[in-house]
Amino acid sequence: MDDSNKIFVGGLAWATDDHGLKAAFESFGNVTEAKVIADRMTGRSRGFGFVTFDTAEAATEALSFDGQMLDGRTVRVDKANRRTDR
Repeated sequence: MDDSNKIFVGGLAWATDDHGLKAAFESFGNVTEAKVIADRMTGRSRGFGFVTFDTAEAATEALSFDGQMLDGRTVRVDKANRRTDR
């Protein structure tokens, strides 16, 4: 998978789900996956997620959503980074 097509979205409201996350970013391009990360034990949102687009250009455009409101919360949007500590 090419991480240049993926963005990180932090500061999500507890009520934001995969569908709501996808809907918020569809205006930037074709969203191939939108995933709110949940706690393994409780199933509750951890307050962040990832959105994957079919093009790197769409992901780059979506970075402009940084600081915007989603479900009543100001979200932080950045390029996704592959975890290398494990």
